[in-house]
Amino acid sequence: MSRRADFPGLTLPDGAPWHYLDTAATAQKPLAVIEAAARALGASYATVHRGVYARSADMTLAFEAARRRVAAFIGGHEDELVFTRGATEAINLVARQFPGVPGKRRRVLLSQLEHHSNIVPWQLAGWEITVCPLTADGRIDLDAAEALLTTEFDMIALAHMSNVLGSVLDVKRAAALARKSGACLLLDGCQAAPRIPVGVTALDCDFYAFSAHKIYGPTGIGALWGRAALLEAMPPWQGGGAMIERVAFSGSTYAAPPQRFEAGTPAIVEAIAFAAACDYVDSVGRAEIAEHEAALGRQLRAALRQRNDVTLFGPEGSGGIVSFMLDGVHPHDLGTILDEERVAIRAGHHCAQPLMDWLGVPATARASFGLYSDESDIAALLRGLERTRRIFG
Repeated sequence: MSRRADFPGLTLPDGAPWHYLDTAATAQKPLAVIEAAARALGASYATVHRGVYARSADMTLAFEAARRRVAAFIGGHEDELVFTRGATEAINLVARQFPGVPGKRRRVLLSQLEHHSNIVPWQLAGWEITVCPLTADGRIDLDAAEALLTTEFDMIALAHMSNVLGSVLDVKRAAALARKSGACLLLDGCQAAPRIPVGVTALDCDFYAFSAHKIYGPTGIGALWGRAALLEAMPPWQGGGAMIERVAFSGSTYAAPPQRFEAGTPAIVEAIAFAAACDYVDSVGRAEIAEHEAALGRQLRAALRQRNDVTLFGPEGSGGIVSFMLDGVHPHDLGTILDEERVAIRAGHHCAQPLMDWLGVPATARASFGLYSDESDIAALLRGLERTRRIFG
């Protein structure tokens, strides 16, 4: 399953393997994606939507085909798929442009484990935030959410999968709570989309935000899926070319979604590579990826539990994300020593400082697996922990 040979970034210049355990931050890129980007940037390159010459027309077809492919990746329709710079911009778009009642402050329910990208946009847009607590093992407490929700809420915005704890949201129940309260449900799908089969209709969410670089695609592009009626009710948030019907100094009229939200020349190459990443992931199979990563996660957690100097965080069913602390060693120091051992982990607050406060730690070490990971990565990490223990005593 590991498919390491497909990923040139996993081999160091001297030919040695690089044990990359930071996939939750960004995934390495397979040759299929790299080659798709190279073709689009080279022999196929032209602008889209404007040119009357053949290559521009061909590139326009390829760009819109990429939109269809990315929409299909999450079970949506192309007319409901907005290309953004990433999930962060997607959430900002909704926070800024979601229609509210004039004179009424909008209210959103978030959880304690949210990434900063699902906290700060709501703050900047002036929403009133209510925080849902977590269960003892680090899952979003939907019993507490039910008690907190009233008809005053306009939005529930939750991570489909935690980037720190790996815990997975019970989306069906969250959607039922949203329907009961009359709120919309936005899911941050950054961690879920690469490894959980996603069908937005079956999930019954209203918005789904995710990023290409988490699913083995390029940086700088992501997507917002939204229900057609909701997107239609949202005004444009950036002005420029491509998002208009007609422009005059006396006033302008705007295109229908999704183009309404895509001002300027789009990320053409990135969109095509995004679609190639969707193809690659689906060629492996997200259910297979989920089981592969979860098995490695279970193996690592079992090995770490054998040590008397490690604290583990999150539920046992944490997919391929394992956060932990090595007693007496700051995660940054651990990460530095592991780097010398050719092991890459993430050390810090993982853009989830409110969750760190809940855990009672300033930071954690996080090992996160990808479809290319294998048992050699775990072995290398454990060797690095032993060396770290010898250094720190």
